[in-house]
Amino acid sequence: MADSSYPPARRAWYAVAVLAIAYIFSFIDRQILSLLVAPIRRDLHISDTQMSLLMGISFALFYCLFGFPIGRMADSRSRRNIIAAGVFTWSLFTAGCGLAASYLQMFVMRVGVGVGEAALSPPAYSLMADSFPPRRRPLALSVYGMGMFIGAGLALVLGGIIVARTGSGGTITLPLLGLSIFPWQFTFFIVGLPGLLIAALVLTVREPARKEKQSATATPVSAVVTYIRQHRATFAYHHLATAMLSFAYYGATAWIPSFLIRTYGWSAGRAGLVFGLVVTIFSSLGILCGGLFCQALSRRGYRDAHFRVGLTVALLILPVGMLYPLMPSPWLAVAMLIPYAFLSTTIFGP
Repeated sequence: MADSSYPPARRAWYAVAVLAIAYIFSFIDRQILSLLVAPIRRDLHISDTQMSLLMGISFALFYCLFGFPIGRMADSRSRRNIIAAGVFTWSLFTAGCGLAASYLQMFVMRVGVGVGEAALSPPAYSLMADSFPPRRRPLALSVYGMGMFIGAGLALVLGGIIVARTGSGGTITLPLLGLSIFPWQFTFFIVGLPGLLIAALVLTVREPARKEKQSATATPVSAVVTYIRQHRATFAYHHLATAMLSFAYYGATAWIPSFLIRTYGWSAGRAGLVFGLVVTIFSSLGILCGGLFCQALSRRGYRDAHFRVGLTVALLILPVGMLYPLMPSPWLAVAMLIPYAFLSTTIFGP
């Protein structure tokens, strides 16, 4: 299909920029918990296991479950509007975490964040696919993907600063409302409420014309299942490998700030600042380089460029992933975390 059938480059890249901003805020809202472990555990009287459930299954399970029906909806309805509704939803629930006074309430709010964020990537990928020709998509998807690591890094830096200034506990009183809350609860208002403005910004994106043949309804589920069955080996290996890499990366990064604090005696502020900068800079570079590498291989005629990138990354990440927890000093651990952060995210670009 000729490039002229796609939106002008300026409009396409504007859409990517807005979607990347939304992705940044989604990861700020998602990752802020990793630097608030200590005050949340203290004030809600919960264990490390319960904290892990807040950072993991309460979000991830419903994020995955709702991804499929929302993706189906994006096949036939306005992708822009679905994304805007999702941003509005997760921002509202993130702010709602600031009102949680018990573990159950916090769990429910995190479920809401997961459901809202499930409405971003499936329609975003579809929208970008209809905005760029195939040869230009890896770079566009990588720029969008950078948002997750910029957001995760900013969450760590912001969370570290806030914890450092409010680590002594106590409460603060909200002006006008007269409501007394813990300082960490106020953090959720700070990071959540601006997302309502991002939802309005998403509505300024112009929906591109769909390149696939249109019909009155979306592709039947049976046809989707049949396609997956016909290519079951590819789907199985790809999904299993990506899931394992994601499991290693997200599982580790959720606890790395606490690892630096508990193992080396760092303050939350230092752990958040240092690891936040590592994630922001090197994870963002990783996903960008992954897209560029894949694009270069594709131009050289490799139809399996995406898989070659994934295999290379999986092999290179093993040594640094095993070494950083064993380092005798914090700065040696950080030195190992730099290539770990870079390599772990390279797979997400393609």
